[in-house]
Amino acid sequence: MSVMRSWARSAVLTTAAAVLLTGALAAGPAHAEPLALLQCQGTESVAYSPGITFQPQDVDVTTDGRLGSCVDGAGEVTSGAYGERFTLHAGCNDLLGGFQGPRTFTWSTGDTSVIEAEGSSTAVAGQVVTTLTGTVVQGRFHGRSVIQVIVLPQPALPLCLTTGVTGTTGATTLTIV
Repeated sequence: MSVMRSWARSAVLTTAAAVLLTGALAAGPAHAEPLALLQCQGTESVAYSPGITFQPQDVDVTTDGRLGSCVDGAGEVTSGAYGERFTLHAGCNDLLGGFQGPRTFTWSTGDTSVIEAEGSSTAVAGQVVTTLTGTVVQGRFHGRSVIQVIVLPQPALPLCLTTGVTGTTGATTLTIV
């Protein structure tokens, strides 16, 4: 019985603390900026030239990201896009290396966010899962933390053995806090 009372008391105290904290956050100073949170879902398409084979080589990579279904704390950003071009030394067996660099997002509001990010990729159940983390260093959401997850199909074995993988498309999610 005392364990049940202890648990109930703990639950009541936790609930009371949450209510007080929520009230304190809502009643903050009138000039305080609300905690902006942006979440988007979309797709990323990647093109490789020449096609990626098992023989590692320098490959020109072009990414095209389209973010829809965006929700932000202010209700302003509804979509976004990004695109990049860079050269990568890669083959079908070694697409999972780490990387770092900037990524620029253009939002439906017309402004941009430049993110300084680093990332890494892993192979999971026939997918290449890439996770980027970083900070917005310029533009909208300046100073906020970023995480983007991109899920692309792993290169197809027959293409790796012949003409090479020339492109792929997969899902992406972006969160800025």
